Amino acid sequence: MLQDYGAIALLMAVALIFPFIPLFVSAYIQTKKPTTEKLSTYECGVDTIGKTWVQFKTSYFLYALVFVVFDIETVFLYPWAVKFQVMGTFAFVEMLIFVAILVLGLCYAWRKGALEWQ
Repeated sequence: MLQDYGAIALLMAVALIFPFIPLFVSAYIQTKKPTTEKLSTYECGVDTIGKTWVQFKTSYFLYALVFVVFDIETVFLYPWAVKFQVMGTFAFVEMLIFVAILVLGLCYAWRKGALEWQ
């Protein structure tokens, strides 16, 4: 049983150390004398002409968030549907409550106009 925890500890150590490797490498391999091109806001691509501040409608973000919520719902519903006959009525009632909460959220988003694409 201790061997299972060893694999988990190794995975955790790698997960905690791995993100810091690029930070340390970039600290030692950085350019000491940056050029004006390197210091510009748009290092790659074409420099903008005119106003660069563009405002997006928040309804696009709300639409995306509602999509993600219902996409995650399918992740929870699939294993439940596979083992439905084994779990019994308690799991069925729990899933009904879960789906009811999501339907209430859908109704709220619909009423607020988050699903209207214009």
